[in-house]
Amino acid sequence: MAQLTYSRLSHLLRTSLHKPPTYRTGTEIQRGAACCLQFIRCQRSVDSKTLQERQKQHMARGLPKQKPIAGVKQVIVVASGKGGVGKSTTAVNLALGLVANNPSKSVGLLDADIYGPSIPKLMNLKGNPELSDNNLMIPLTNYGIPCMSMGFLVEDVAPIVWRGLMVMSAIEKLLRQVDWGSLDYLVVDMPPGTGDVQLSITQNIPIAGAVIVSTPQDIALLDARRGAEMFKKVHVPVLGLVQNMSVFQCPNCNHQTHIFGSDGARQLADTLGVQFLGDVPLHLNIREMSDRGKPVVVSSPDSSEAEAYRKVASAVVQRLQEVNT
Repeated sequence: MAQLTYSRLSHLLRTSLHKPPTYRTGTEIQRGAACCLQFIRCQRSVDSKTLQERQKQHMARGLPKQKPIAGVKQVIVVASGKGGVGKSTTAVNLALGLVANNPSKSVGLLDADIYGPSIPKLMNLKGNPELSDNNLMIPLTNYGIPCMSMGFLVEDVAPIVWRGLMVMSAIEKLLRQVDWGSLDYLVVDMPPGTGDVQLSITQNIPIAGAVIVSTPQDIALLDARRGAEMFKKVHVPVLGLVQNMSVFQCPNCNHQTHIFGSDGARQLADTLGVQFLGDVPLHLNIREMSDRGKPVVVSSPDSSEAEAYRKVASAVVQRLQEVNT
């Protein structure tokens, strides 16, 4: 577009050559130069706006139209920029926490991590989903939460060695070919990172908001920030950050140690201008119960760690209400 501006300016200059010469005073010359400079600035501004509009039009043509998932009122994605920060455990306990806080709400859980599905283990579910009369997969259910995962469709130890197109096809099936019934919330456990799967999901379905999970460690916070910025770019509301493994309390002497640092996610939330949703401690009970397929929100409902997840769930609901108003 800059060449177009210069060509227009050149045209004006060539046109002026055909006019009879005139003699101008120094003041008039300065005014003329100022007008010319003002014209260039205005033209560049117009061309910049035109370029932005054309870019938006091209992007709009290339993106698929978002289509809601049948029967699902609100979709909450749980994401992290880095693996190993407790994202899946947080997603599971968030789903259970939503029901624990309000039993009248129906909540589903979708495992979108194609290469490393964790929901079957965390929710103690095995087996292949059955098909409905409409040829849709019926989710497997435990603890009152219907779940769908690629882990239900492959063997436990079988590696999923797929290229991008196959992964996108699998995501499409998990989104569109599951009979969820009627859900108030569908919690989606996203894969780590900011790649094809994240873009495919955010472009295909309307998402009520994203929850970013991170530890307080600087290296995890770098990737958490990238994840939050990605959702902002694709116009998905960032509901806030959850600081996982925030503090370790010794079971013998109750001394608290911030193994991964202190308040890193809280500070990042302030920097990004998003809500801090809460802390979840680094607790042995969370790890043990998760490995047994008995999440702490249902296996240890009176524990402090279960209360931490319920508080996060309450904060998420509050943020959804703020976003929707």
